Amino acid sequence: MHTHFMDKFRNYDIEFSGLKNGKHQFRFEIDKKFFQLFDTEQEFTEPRIVADVLMDKHTTFLELWIKTSGTVNLVCDISNEHFDYPIAHEIEVLVNFGEEYDDSDIDVITIPRTDHAFNVSQLIYEDVMLSIPMKKVSPNLSEEDLEILEKFSPKDIIEEEPEIDPRWEALKKLKD
Repeated sequence: MHTHFMDKFRNYDIEFSGLKNGKHQFRFEIDKKFFQLFDTEQEFTEPRIVADVLMDKHTTFLELWIKTSGTVNLVCDISNEHFDYPIAHEIEVLVNFGEEYDDSDIDVITIPRTDHAFNVSQLIYEDVMLSIPMKKVSPNLSEEDLEILEKFSPKDIIEEEPEIDPRWEALKKLKD
């Protein structure tokens, strides 16, 4: 067990040492308690998520596919209304055995050879976080709300930039 994974994360350990080589499946229920393990403010409430982990065990490394699916409750940026948002994301990670723990490479995590289990809590957490949209817009917004959103949407501003200010046009005519 690494010092940076405390015992509270133990429920998300995948014990691989006693397993035969080949594919093994694990399923974790991801709810409010899971997110309380992380000392960060969540942008959502009522997580009802399942994390399916497929592990392919090889002699010298592990292959993991983590698939999260379910819903979280978000607050709409415009109407402040609560709405359920579908979560669906998948990541693939290689776990190598080495001298010490190293997760500096996104796709490859190295764990000590002496470890008997791999903790998937951080990966599940990141997987869910990648599903949360930057802009939280309720699907129940009225046409009116959506028009307001369009009006203040930054992409429109950029498109209008090239149009020359009519005052400049007038000045140009004066110069000619």
